[in-house]
Amino acid sequence: MFVFGNLFHAVALILDTILTIYMWMIIISALISWVNPDPYNPIVRFLHAVTDPVLSPIRRRLGFSMGLDISPMIVILVIMFIKYFIVASIYDMGARMK
Repeated sequence: MFVFGNLFHAVALILDTILTIYMWMIIISALISWVNPDPYNPIVRFLHAVTDPVLSPIRRRLGFSMGLDISPMIVILVIMFIKYFIVASIYDMGARMK
């Protein structure tokens, strides 16, 4: 059973890393939106290509209240919930199987 414990442990660590990187991408994308970035910059285009598919549906449902876009904050809260509930549960399950 220790093999499955190691597998769950590895999956939890990889998911945690991916979610952390994506959370930072959303934060950087939100910070870049405060200035007028060059839309032809490859970094800006990459950030928009990666974050807009997640942020756009939330923006459509919420709209802009008082001109403030809170969709990055909502996505970050969802990512934190996934990290602290689902990923931690997978990690604990792996620890119990060792």
